Amino acid sequence: MTTIEQCVGECRQCAGLFRLGRDVEAALDMVDVFEGAQQLLIAKPAQIQQDWAFVLTHMLACQERQDWLGLADWMEYELIELLQKARSAY
Repeated sequence: MTTIEQCVGECRQCAGLFRLGRDVEAALDMVDVFEGAQQLLIAKPAQIQQDWAFVLTHMLACQERQDWLGLADWMEYELIELLQKARSAY
């Protein structure tokens, strides 16, 4: 399993915790997921980095509003799509 595939799995798992209402546990996992994604995306082309900033901003806004389902959607769909796009970059 590649590092990106591992990060995708962690995104799905964390999103699942948010969907189950386990927001405290999910929020702790989310920090690790975001750090892992940051490390994977930092060396990618500028467009990928801009997309990461866009997705991260929206996820943090959901967290601030305590919109756990919205945050789960952003993690499970937008962030995973970005990670998959990053896999084929370069």
